[in-house]
Amino acid sequence: MPEFPTITHVALTVSDLSRSVPWYQQLFDAQPIVNEDTGPFTHVVWLVGGTTLVGLHSFPDLADASPFNERRVGLDHLAFQCANRDELSQWEDRLNELGIAHGGVVDAGYGSGLSFRDPDNIALEFFAPPS
Repeated sequence: MPEFPTITHVALTVSDLSRSVPWYQQLFDAQPIVNEDTGPFTHVVWLVGGTTLVGLHSFPDLADASPFNERRVGLDHLAFQCANRDELSQWEDRLNELGIAHGGVVDAGYGSGLSFRDPDNIALEFFAPPS
């Protein structure tokens, strides 16, 4: 059996691309590499970290337009890897520059995290392993 593969991409369903795309564009400090209407949905995709694709999907017929809630079955949060706690502090400064509310850096035995939310309330995090 081969080694279990790494994650190649994640797609997040959002309620309004015109609101979410500029927000993620600022967060990633990059232009999307894909912006395509496939018919059943539209998706906008960024390459982050050199290997992972993060996409936003928009459906014309959302089944539920209520804000994201990690207490429902499905996604809890999406975390982006940082090398260390110092890098987390730099991301905290960057979120402050962008006016993005966050919970500050929180340390735990398994690592340190910096949690924040996108315009649809989707839980996001920067995470660093313990030092």
